[in-house]
Amino acid sequence: MPFQLSSDVIYLNHAAVAPWPVETAEAVRDFAQENQTYGATHYPAWMVVESELRELAAWLLNAPSPEAIALLKSTSEALSVVARGLSWESGDNIVSFDDEFPSNRIAWESLAERGVEIRYVDLISADDPEQALFERCDERTRLITVSSVQYANGFYCDLDKIGAFCQANGILFCVDAIQSLGAIPFNVESCQADFVMADGHKWLMGPEGIAIFYCRPTLVEALELHQFGWHMVEKRGDYTQKKWKPASDATRFECGSPNMLGIHALRASLQHIKDVGIDHIWQQIQENTQCIINRVTENEGLELVSITEANRRSGIVTFRPKPCDAESLYRNLMDQKVICALRGGGVRFSPHYYNTAEEIDRVFDLIAQFINK
Repeated sequence: MPFQLSSDVIYLNHAAVAPWPVETAEAVRDFAQENQTYGATHYPAWMVVESELRELAAWLLNAPSPEAIALLKSTSEALSVVARGLSWESGDNIVSFDDEFPSNRIAWESLAERGVEIRYVDLISADDPEQALFERCDERTRLITVSSVQYANGFYCDLDKIGAFCQANGILFCVDAIQSLGAIPFNVESCQADFVMADGHKWLMGPEGIAIFYCRPTLVEALELHQFGWHMVEKRGDYTQKKWKPASDATRFECGSPNMLGIHALRASLQHIKDVGIDHIWQQIQENTQCIINRVTENEGLELVSITEANRRSGIVTFRPKPCDAESLYRNLMDQKVICALRGGGVRFSPHYYNTAEEIDRVFDLIAQFINK
């Protein structure tokens, strides 16, 4: 079995923090045992694992090369690298959706001190959300930043459409992919994104504290560096060099010692995804979300918050109860070890590929019991 969750737990919260596959837990145990027994004797082998993780990340993103991948601490750090690395002039503007997760707002809003305007578009009220983004752009728009999937309602953006517009108008394109990477096939070449970032602990089913950051190779040197250390230099193994320069690839954004424990874990998780197949994973997630949507719409005491159009669905389905408040239902489900989240004014379910229709049926039986009591 690829997962060994407790038999009394139904886990529908992969949009928050996911459980690890067996291979990932084993990788962490093996790494800890090796470190306990041999210390860093086999450090060269650890570096091979690090290289394998970059290769897997490049595969998952369809990036041109592993050299375009940096391994950072979090999505927030990667967003900050971009926000604080680009050169801005007073009067420049950034366009985004108004319901973005705070990570994809705060990094950009911090630029207000430089005279940079953030223009938000109401995603919910827009008939064509991507077109609404474009209509907020002008000759001073430097960047569009969106989440590939909105965390609260699961809205799936048309990244290819946004990327084409950005390319045609000389606008940079940044994608917070934390709510899709590992669940939905991603193609950085197709969507023409300049920057993509995602933590490991959600759909990638890895640990917290390590994230993937893609930077278009032609833009690596366009980002001013604000963190410095031994690891981000061109000849990082030469500790005696007095004259140094930043690495020519994305490792220039990694200032210090790598998170080797996190690297071993995330490498195992991405290998698990590759072995299972990202297309198969996405197909199973779609079947699970459709099952949830069906069960919500069948119950007159529930209403969907998420959009139901097929091309807008992701792995997230949010709904709310009509006869009681969402928080009460959420707490009841959590008490019964149905792991979910309270987001977007409702209860948010985010099943992964390994969840079953039988589990979902059991959960909605519990919901029916609660709202009908």
